[in-house]
Amino acid sequence: MHGTTHDGDGPWQQKLRAQFPIITAHPELAYLDSAATSQKPQAVLDAVQTYLTTSNANAGRGTYPWANRTTELIERARERVKEFLGDREPDRSTVHFTSGTTEGLRTVARDWLVEHLTDGDEILVPFADHRANLEPWLEARRLLAERGTEVRVRALPYQEVSGDYDHRALADAVGPRTRFVAATHVHHVYGGDMNVHRLRAAVGPDVPICLDAAQSVGHLPVKVGDPALDVDFVVFSGHKALALPGTGAVWARNTRGPALVPSGWQGTPNTVGVVSLLAALDWLDAVGVDRVAAHVTRLATRLTDRLRGLDAYEVLGCPASLAADSALPAAQRRHGIVTFRHRGIPSDDLGFVLFSHGFMVRADSLCQAGADDKAGSVRVSLHVYNTDEEIDRLLTVLASLA
Repeated sequence: MHGTTHDGDGPWQQKLRAQFPIITAHPELAYLDSAATSQKPQAVLDAVQTYLTTSNANAGRGTYPWANRTTELIERARERVKEFLGDREPDRSTVHFTSGTTEGLRTVARDWLVEHLTDGDEILVPFADHRANLEPWLEARRLLAERGTEVRVRALPYQEVSGDYDHRALADAVGPRTRFVAATHVHHVYGGDMNVHRLRAAVGPDVPICLDAAQSVGHLPVKVGDPALDVDFVVFSGHKALALPGTGAVWARNTRGPALVPSGWQGTPNTVGVVSLLAALDWLDAVGVDRVAAHVTRLATRLTDRLRGLDAYEVLGCPASLAADSALPAAQRRHGIVTFRHRGIPSDDLGFVLFSHGFMVRADSLCQAGADDKAGSVRVSLHVYNTDEEIDRLLTVLASLA
C-alpha cells in the first residue's frame, strides 16, 4: 500500500519527501526521472517567491536597493557554488552562470578551447556519453577549421561491457599533442562513476580536463579540492540539482591555460534561477549530500539486484556494479541510475505500460551520442524523495511482464 514504510525509509527520508509538494500531491504516482530533471523542495519554491515579492530587479544595472540586493545575491551565489564544490582556492577560480550543462559546455568550447588550441593539436572527447558532451567539441573543431586551424578530435576509449572509460587503452590514445580532455563524472545511461582520477593519471598533470557533472552535482558529493577530482572545469545544470529550469553553472579552476572569460556582452542573468540554485545548495548541504547519495544508491541496488533475477530483462552497464555484495570499490558503483531493456517489449511501449501503472520513467535513446532511435532503453533515475515502496511496486509490475 502507498505510504508503507520499508526498512530503508526511515524518519529522515520521510521528512525530506514531505518537503516536495508535487510528490506529496500525487501519492499514486512515482517520479523516477530525476536524471532528466529533479523535483523542487518547498525551501526552493519559498526562496523564489520571497525574492519575486520583495526585491526582484535586474543585477548590475541599477543603484537602488532592490537592484543592489540582486547584484549582491548573484555574487554571493558564485561564492556559494565554489563553497559547495569544496574549492580550496576560491580567489583563483571563477563561476559563470548558464542556462544548463549544454550551454556551459558550449561556453567552454567556444570561449576557451577555441582560443587555446593551435594547428595540429589533439583533443580527447566522449563519443558514447550525452550528446551535450560531444557536439560542443565538434563545433569547436569546425570553428577552428574555418580559421585554417586543423585540430584532431579523438574518442575516449570505452570498455564495451561496463560502459566505463578504458583507462588502459587511454594511455595509447594520449599523445604529445593532446591538449584537452572532455569527460563525464556519472554516466547518464549506465549510472556509473567514470573514474576521472584515472583520466588524470593517464593524461598527466598539465592537460586541462572538462567535467560534465550534470548527474553528480546535487546527487553526490563533488569536491574539486579532492586530488582525485583534479579537473579544470565542472559544468552542471541547476534544474537537476533541485533548482529551477534554465539554471546552470561553469566552475573554472583557471590554473591550466588562460582564465575562462565568456565572450560578448553579458545580458540579464536568470536572477530567479540563481536564487533557486542558491536555495537548493543550502538545502542539500543541510540535508547532507552524502546521505542523499547513500539513499539513492541503496534504492538502485535494490532494483538492480532483483532485476538480475528476471530473465526477460537486460540491465545495461557493468553487471558487477549492480550487486549489493559486489567487491568493486565504492567509486565504481552506480549512483541512482538504472537502465534496462525488456527482451520482448520495445522500450517506448514499456514506458507507456509503466506509466499506466503510475511510474514516470525515461524511455528512448536517452540522448546518448552514437545511439539511434532504435537503441531505446528504460531509465529509472532516483532522488531523495523516492522510496523502497516505489521500487518494490515497480518490480512487481516488471515481474508481471516477464
